[in-house]
Amino acid sequence: MREHIGFLVCVWFLLSGSCFGKFVVEKNSLKVTLPDSLKDVYECAIGNFGVPQYGGTMVGIVVYPAANQKACKSFKDVNVSFKTKPGGMPVFLLADRGDCYFTLKAWNAQNAGAAAILVADDRIESLITMDTPEEEDARAEYLQNINIPSALISKDLGDEIKKELSKGNMININLDWREALPHPDERVEYEFWTNSNDECGPKCESQIEFVKNFKGAAQILEQKGYTQFTPRYITWYCPEAFILSKQCKSQCINYGRYCAPDPEQDFSRGYDGKDVVVQNLRQACFFKVANESGKPWLWWDYVTDFSIRCPMKENKYTKECADQVIQSLGIDIKQIDKCIGDAEADADNPILKAEQDAQMGKGSRGDVTILPTLVINNRQYRGKLDKGAVLKAICSGFEESTEPSICLTGDIETNECLQNNGGCWKHKAANITACRDTFRGRVCECPIVQGIKFVGDGYTHCEASGVLRCEISNGGCWKGTKGGRTYSACIDDHTKGCRCPPGFRGDGIKSCEDIDECKEKLACQCPECKCKDTWGSYECSCNGNLLYMHEHDACINKDVNTEFSWGFLWVIILGFSVTGVGGYALYKYRIRHYMDSEIRAIMAQYMPLDNQGEVPNHITHGNV
Repeated sequence: MREHIGFLVCVWFLLSGSCFGKFVVEKNSLKVTLPDSLKDVYECAIGNFGVPQYGGTMVGIVVYPAANQKACKSFKDVNVSFKTKPGGMPVFLLADRGDCYFTLKAWNAQNAGAAAILVADDRIESLITMDTPEEEDARAEYLQNINIPSALISKDLGDEIKKELSKGNMININLDWREALPHPDERVEYEFWTNSNDECGPKCESQIEFVKNFKGAAQILEQKGYTQFTPRYITWYCPEAFILSKQCKSQCINYGRYCAPDPEQDFSRGYDGKDVVVQNLRQACFFKVANESGKPWLWWDYVTDFSIRCPMKENKYTKECADQVIQSLGIDIKQIDKCIGDAEADADNPILKAEQDAQMGKGSRGDVTILPTLVINNRQYRGKLDKGAVLKAICSGFEESTEPSICLTGDIETNECLQNNGGCWKHKAANITACRDTFRGRVCECPIVQGIKFVGDGYTHCEASGVLRCEISNGGCWKGTKGGRTYSACIDDHTKGCRCPPGFRGDGIKSCEDIDECKEKLACQCPECKCKDTWGSYECSCNGNLLYMHEHDACINKDVNTEFSWGFLWVIILGFSVTGVGGYALYKYRIRHYMDSEIRAIMAQYMPLDNQGEVPNHITHGNV
């Protein structure tokens, strides 16, 4: 039965282009720094197990054991340890390919203390992806406990390394995953190719466990707009010649268009492949409806709750159980049923058709043939499905310095600003630094503090600029206090720069020295003047009964000055008095004259006045 099912699944793969489709081997770089004869950068294939250090690097020395060179046995049996000694460099174990699974080699290397394992190919060929064992071989408990990175290197490079080691030369290698995933901008787009089937062995168990553990981090990233997540589901179509067969009818919906293998790989019991297809479709439709309502992160709650409440083992892998979970999350069941459509119809389902199209590789991403598969920024993730490992890979997909705070926690990355301030500028007194921690390392950028921008190269110098710059550490300028007086070289209305105040000279940054105006004869130089230097200024006095005039740098008599001042004052007062009296008299005269004119005009209307002449009579008398 298993052989027939396996053949049918392979036929599905073959006809859908997956058996011989486009498979992309994901790689990272390997740089040999010693010896000079091997110094270069090489490619190596990332193993699909363990924890690749996405976004980071790892430096170590290579060891090729004298015994157990294929690493198929425990190194305890040959009394060998690769644990790093105090002050020593991490050890990268070089092992030969063959005789056992890649995962067993990595497990034995890890238990012996190796920091990473390099597997040398035993044939001349293109690099391949080292994967985990299938089916019952995948049930080994150690698979999910492999935590070291692994890489497959070419036979030629492996032979060259062995040759140099045989000469007694030390091989230094830098494994670099910084460019293993694209990191174009401030948002990461990722897909999780999964399956609702919970009876497919360790891989199904690991993906369910991953969803439960990663749910919190995924929802935070999605809700804050840092990521765009899309769940995906693999389906195959049944060859046309087998559409009416018992196998296709039990494993497919929509007349053989969308199929999945039997969960138990036994047609006589349990659930069928078509049950898995329908539940996969329901999960995809749940995401579609939740996404349209602005809450795509609810998918993580639905899948988690469905796996807990509706397992196959308890015969609850049904629509009724799924609807209860959907209803508890506040999503409209009718919309999801409408999205699912008629599974018996001889027609395409738009959702599953789109999933089949997306399964085929595009651009730099190969076909999705491994389940489960994580695709980050259109590159397939390699490594074990673990919350920490996946989160580290997603964090490496952000453009440097745009990562969310969750990527900068201690268990995800190392804060390089904690050691020697990352080599960046720092103002110790104000505790201001140009070092900014990033997931990939650190950047030295002059900061913005309390709305005040610092400018400079970020490495050796940063200077406050703009208004109010003097509020923070005096704008980086000199400041001194002595004898109750405080002077500053920072001027608020200047956008930048420092200038010593009057009475001082210097660079205005590190120092401003007091100028001795008396000694340098810059002030108080009149014959009668007495000069005394003070910090930041000077005092000038005059001999005898004289008064010092600062504006003229001269001494004048106090009495003359007083008499002159009082006499001048009385003249001013008298002048104002005369002007006032004269003005008032003029005002009175003009008022009186105006009043007389008005009165005379009125009276002229009623009686003749003395100065008004007789009006001539213009009537002419004719002769009678």
